[in-house]
Amino acid sequence: MDWNIPLWILQIVVALAFLVIGYSHSIGYERSIANPRLVWMQALPVNFVRAVGVLAIAGSLGLILPALTGIAPWLTPIAALMLALLMACAIAFHLTRREFPHLAFNAILGVLATAIAYGRFVV
Repeated sequence: MDWNIPLWILQIVVALAFLVIGYSHSIGYERSIANPRLVWMQALPVNFVRAVGVLAIAGSLGLILPALTGIAPWLTPIAALMLALLMACAIAFHLTRREFPHLAFNAILGVLATAIAYGRFVV
Protein backbone atom coordinates (compact mmCIF):
# COMPACT_ATOMS: atom_id res chain seq x y z
CA MET A 1 0.00 0.00 0.00
CA ASP A 2 1.16 3.52 -0.78
CA TRP A 3 1.21 5.41 2.53
CA ASN A 4 2.00 8.80 1.03
CA ILE A 5 -1.60 10.08 0.74
CA PRO A 6 -2.70 8.96 4.24
CA LEU A 7 0.49 10.49 5.67
CA TRP A 8 -0.21 13.78 3.91
CA ILE A 9 -3.75 13.84 5.27
CA LEU A 10 -2.44 13.11 8.76
CA GLN A 11 0.26 15.76 8.42
CA ILE A 12 -2.28 18.39 7.38
CA VAL A 13 -4.70 17.55 10.21
CA VAL A 14 -1.95 17.51 12.85
CA ALA A 15 -0.36 20.68 11.44
CA LEU A 16 -3.70 22.49 11.64
CA ALA A 17 -4.17 21.34 15.24
CA PHE A 18 -0.73 22.61 16.23
CA LEU A 19 -1.29 25.84 14.33
CA VAL A 20 -4.42 26.50 16.39
CA ILE A 21 -2.59 25.53 19.59
CA GLY A 22 0.32 27.78 18.67
CA TYR A 23 -1.98 30.69 17.95
CA SER A 24 -3.84 30.31 21.25
CA HIS A 25 -0.59 30.09 23.21
CA SER A 26 1.18 32.99 21.50
CA ILE A 27 -0.83 35.59 19.59
CA GLY A 28 -4.15 34.76 21.26
CA TYR A 29 -2.74 34.39 24.77
CA GLU A 30 -4.87 37.12 26.34
CA ARG A 31 -8.07 35.60 24.98
CA SER A 32 -7.00 32.08 25.96
CA ILE A 33 -6.39 32.84 29.62
CA ALA A 34 -10.01 34.00 29.89
CA ASN A 35 -11.14 30.48 28.93
CA PRO A 36 -11.88 28.49 32.11
CA ARG A 37 -10.62 25.28 30.46
CA LEU A 38 -7.21 26.89 29.92
CA VAL A 39 -6.67 28.12 33.47
CA TRP A 40 -3.39 26.16 33.54
CA MET A 41 -1.83 28.82 31.30
CA GLN A 42 -1.81 31.23 34.25
CA ALA A 43 0.44 28.81 36.19
CA LEU A 44 3.31 29.39 33.79
CA PRO A 45 5.22 32.56 32.87
CA VAL A 46 3.64 34.40 29.95
CA ASN A 47 6.82 34.32 27.86
CA PHE A 48 7.18 30.56 28.40
CA VAL A 49 3.63 29.91 27.16
CA ARG A 50 4.21 32.19 24.18
CA ALA A 51 7.48 30.41 23.38
CA VAL A 52 5.65 27.08 23.43
CA GLY A 53 3.11 28.61 21.05
CA VAL A 54 5.84 29.74 18.67
CA LEU A 55 7.37 26.24 18.80
CA ALA A 56 3.98 24.72 17.97
CA ILE A 57 3.58 27.05 15.00
CA ALA A 58 7.11 26.29 13.81
CA GLY A 59 6.43 22.57 14.19
CA SER A 60 3.20 22.80 12.23
CA LEU A 61 5.05 24.54 9.40
CA GLY A 62 7.79 21.91 9.67
CA LEU A 63 5.24 19.16 9.13
CA ILE A 64 4.19 20.60 5.79
CA LEU A 65 6.71 22.92 4.13
CA PRO A 66 9.84 20.74 3.85
CA ALA A 67 7.93 17.78 2.41
CA LEU A 68 5.83 20.02 0.16
CA THR A 69 8.72 22.01 -1.29
CA GLY A 70 11.20 19.15 -1.38
CA ILE A 71 13.73 21.39 0.37
CA ALA A 72 15.26 19.42 3.25
CA PRO A 73 12.36 16.95 3.50
CA TRP A 74 14.21 15.18 6.33
CA LEU A 75 13.02 18.06 8.53
CA THR A 76 9.41 16.84 8.37
CA PRO A 77 9.89 13.72 10.54
CA ILE A 78 12.15 15.68 12.88
CA ALA A 79 9.44 18.32 13.30
CA ALA A 80 6.97 15.51 14.01
CA LEU A 81 9.29 14.04 16.67
CA MET A 82 9.75 17.43 18.30
CA LEU A 83 5.98 17.95 18.41
CA ALA A 84 5.59 14.51 19.98
CA LEU A 85 8.22 15.52 22.57
CA LEU A 86 6.28 18.74 23.20
CA MET A 87 3.15 16.68 23.84
CA ALA A 88 5.07 14.39 26.21
CA CYS A 89 6.12 17.47 28.19
CA ALA A 90 2.52 18.73 28.16
CA ILE A 91 1.33 15.36 29.50
CA ALA A 92 3.91 15.50 32.30
CA PHE A 93 2.86 19.05 33.18
CA HIS A 94 -0.85 18.22 33.26
CA LEU A 95 -0.20 15.07 35.30
CA THR A 96 1.56 17.08 37.99
CA ARG A 97 -1.46 19.39 38.17
CA ARG A 98 -3.95 16.49 38.05
CA GLU A 99 -5.60 17.98 34.96
CA PHE A 100 -6.64 14.64 33.56
CA PRO A 101 -9.05 15.90 30.86
CA HIS A 102 -6.10 17.47 29.01
CA LEU A 103 -4.15 14.22 28.89
CA ALA A 104 -6.18 12.50 26.19
CA PHE A 105 -5.86 15.40 23.74
CA ASN A 106 -2.11 15.69 24.33
CA ALA A 107 -1.65 11.92 24.07
CA ILE A 108 -3.61 11.68 20.81
CA LEU A 109 -1.61 14.51 19.22
CA GLY A 110 1.62 12.95 20.47
CA VAL A 111 0.76 9.55 19.02
CA LEU A 112 -0.27 11.09 15.69
CA ALA A 113 2.94 13.12 15.52
CA THR A 114 4.94 9.96 16.30
CA ALA A 115 3.06 8.13 13.53
CA ILE A 116 4.03 10.89 11.08
CA ALA A 117 7.67 10.65 12.14
CA TYR A 118 7.63 6.87 11.76
CA GLY A 119 5.85 7.09 8.43
CA ARG A 120 8.30 9.62 7.01
CA PHE A 121 11.45 8.05 8.49
CA VAL A 122 10.65 4.37 7.90
CA VAL A 123 7.74 3.95 5.49
